[in-house]
Amino acid sequence: MNVHEILRQHHLRPRKGLGQHFLVDEVHLARIVAAAELTKADVVLEIGPGLGTLTERLAEAAGRVIAVELDSRMVAILAETLAGRTNVHIVHGDILSLDPAQLVTEGPNVDISSLCPSSLVCPISYKVVANLPYYITSAVIRHLLEARLPPSLMVLTVQREVAQRMIARPPEMNLLAISVQLYASVEIVDRIPAGAFYPAPKVDSAVVRLRRYERPAVDVTDVESFFEVVKAGFGQRRKQLRNALASGLGRSPASVAAVLRTAQVDPHRRAETLTLEEWARLARAVDSLPAQC
Repeated sequence: MNVHEILRQHHLRPRKGLGQHFLVDEVHLARIVAAAELTKADVVLEIGPGLGTLTERLAEAAGRVIAVELDSRMVAILAETLAGRTNVHIVHGDILSLDPAQLVTEGPNVDISSLCPSSLVCPISYKVVANLPYYITSAVIRHLLEARLPPSLMVLTVQREVAQRMIARPPEMNLLAISVQLYASVEIVDRIPAGAFYPAPKVDSAVVRLRRYERPAVDVTDVESFFEVVKAGFGQRRKQLRNALASGLGRSPASVAAVLRTAQVDPHRRAETLTLEEWARLARAVDSLPAQC
């Protein structure tokens, strides 16, 4: 597939506002497909297929591919270029507004509770492969990991700096790393230079592979309250935890001091130095506080 020629034939230019950078390098396309470890039994949800350069390769390796594309111009081209691929279903829409369960089970009113009586044992499984626009990377990842039917594996092409943030460890933790590592193991499996895309972005990219855990990596009783505490800690990163949490949670300094003692966390530390387990202890300690504290 000649990306330049297809765009010329349709009198189109990539849209910067949608972060459209089409991967044209054959070597890296092949590495992405290999990283997904596909068989004919696999269902793949592809996000942002663009002109379908990766979609064709996914269709060859997987049993079924659901390709979600936001740009109506690209949807029309995909319908042409993938017309012979009977195992590819093209969906025009915004992945952030769509339920992955409905996409992969082919039903608008799917009762996942009946199909999957246990969140740990579910016969429905799918994988996600995506070349994500940089501006929605974090939102898409969390949308998928917290979906009622999350993918078993994700292979994502993201900005290289974002990939490095995702695999961070203390003392360089960040909100994205915590959001990802709570649900999945993460590794960088390929590095892609800017020149492998058309048009070339200003930065290099990396391919990350996320394998979802059967249960969160640490004991989190309430995900929303957990992330409320984490966001408060990172809300004012230059401040020590005792000050950042008091400000971010609207709690008194005395109650925050008690929380930190209960969680066995030094109040002088900063958010980026904490492990997942320490954040979980902090969240549980906050949850145990009376509402008026």
